[in-house]
Amino acid sequence: MKNILIAGAGGYIGSRMTKFFLDKGYRVTALDRFYFGNTLKSMEKNKKLLIVREDIRALDKNLLRGVDTVINLASISNDPASELNPKVTQQINNKGAVKLARLSKESGVKKYIFSSSCSVYGMGENKVDEKSKLYPLSEYAKSKITAEKKILELSNSSFCTTVLRLSTLYGLSEKRMRFDLIVNLMTLHAWKNKKIFILGGGKQWRPLIHIDDCINAFYIVLDAQKKIINKQIFNVGSNDQNYQVFQVANILKRFFPEIDIEIAPDDPDQRSYRVNFDKFTRALYFKPKKTIEDGVREIKEALEKGKITDDLRTNTLWYYKHLIESNDLLSKIKIRGKLF
Repeated sequence: MKNILIAGAGGYIGSRMTKFFLDKGYRVTALDRFYFGNTLKSMEKNKKLLIVREDIRALDKNLLRGVDTVINLASISNDPASELNPKVTQQINNKGAVKLARLSKESGVKKYIFSSSCSVYGMGENKVDEKSKLYPLSEYAKSKITAEKKILELSNSSFCTTVLRLSTLYGLSEKRMRFDLIVNLMTLHAWKNKKIFILGGGKQWRPLIHIDDCINAFYIVLDAQKKIINKQIFNVGSNDQNYQVFQVANILKRFFPEIDIEIAPDDPDQRSYRVNFDKFTRALYFKPKKTIEDGVREIKEALEKGKITDDLRTNTLWYYKHLIESNDLLSKIKIRGKLF
């Protein structure tokens, strides 16, 4: 039986990935700071699961004993949130990720799979691949690029490192839903407000991937031969799911024919990138099974049945701002460390 450690196991991808690997029979050490609450509570009784509430910057090396593979999803998870405190973003997304890789190597871990992002491409007119020049437009992208380089440098014949540059995700994650991702957010607004807002004219390109296909990509890499994946970067997604923002809105109109689509000419987010996924497809025969339609359908159904709700925790940026403001307020009114 394989033992894996998932850093960021409580997040949008991680909470769903943890269940996936438990169902596959793996022993899972689930590491997370759990800012968004214990999203793994329903799995606590599973004897194959060890839940560890800790920051990757302060990881106990003993947790890596007997672990075969480390999957690192832990990060300040999107471009706007990364700008709240660039120093912390670099500490977690870059230094924390590299530290975890080094400790993994020292502990005899065989594979280290790093979750990066196609956001590193920034903007460009032509399709980009793994060899293209990078144009990071955010602290998030910059932190990922630096971490990628340092992690790949640790590779050798006994320590296999792989970087997966993920497309923008969509789809249902009941334990840690996110409504700050383009498909998920549009679906929420269409269902709740009967209206979709498109910034920047909607001409921006985004590669998209369903969360379940993303998790399967990690599984394929985990199970792959080292000679195929060692010291490699792969874009993860599908050539068929490069969309302009207005095209995504038009897909939603099939499910919500009554919605209004409002387009604004300006957008502070200047990212626009079309991505080529041939390398991953050819090397590991990866082919996504789900479409935007599948994602919209499942989110719409979950909203209608009350399985998920729109609250503060479903928007990463707003929730981090709430935590920071609450911490500042409490620090000002506590006396000798006590609120009451």
